[in-house]
Amino acid sequence: MGTICIAALAGCAHSEHATGYDKAEPSGFLKDYSKLHAAANETDSTLLYFMPDKAKFKSYTKIWLEPVQVWRGEKSDAKDLNKADATYLSQFLWSRLNEELRKDYMMVQEPGPGVMRLRVGITEAGKNIPVLDNLTAPVSMVLSDGNKTLGGIQPFVGKATIEAEATDSQTGELLAAAVDRRGGSKYAWKSLHRWGDVEAAYTYWAKKFAWRACMMRVEFTCEPPEE
Repeated sequence: MGTICIAALAGCAHSEHATGYDKAEPSGFLKDYSKLHAAANETDSTLLYFMPDKAKFKSYTKIWLEPVQVWRGEKSDAKDLNKADATYLSQFLWSRLNEELRKDYMMVQEPGPGVMRLRVGITEAGKNIPVLDNLTAPVSMVLSDGNKTLGGIQPFVGKATIEAEATDSQTGELLAAAVDRRGGSKYAWKSLHRWGDVEAAYTYWAKKFAWRACMMRVEFTCEPPEE
């Protein structure tokens, strides 16, 4: 049941891009923010960078996807997230990224020629105000600490923010980076109300990175994710 819901996530939950004053701010997760710039429109990330040399970007055919981190830095709004929730969210986001990226890249676990190293950090996961929710994850992924139960109580999560950077696995050269937030706008009904909404946001980001990488490779089959 949970697997079916994730597969049809657009019908189970939603997320929306944060706008206006509620855009994401750097948390310290990325090693270098100097090249990032404000997005030109609301469909892009809050801050982003893609290297200008598309021919060089296209030469990367493999991705080393590191385990997704829940960033505990002083400026991170996820620093107080409990361990069980952090484990669940990081594993879910990693699985979605891995699923999307392996469609176009060979996934590896070590540096090498043509390998793009991808680091992703969760820097915001919202508030813990209980509201009702439906199961949106496989039974094996449901946490046992009482925060999430089958058809039971779920936290109100408000908004979700991630930061990501892709570098050359051998030289460390920055190839792409982004800071983005979904939900939590000035309109209350756009906030993320369920863990399913966060899952929808993570699924959207995974598809979006794969789409942007496709665009950088100058291919003609790139399909942007639905907002």
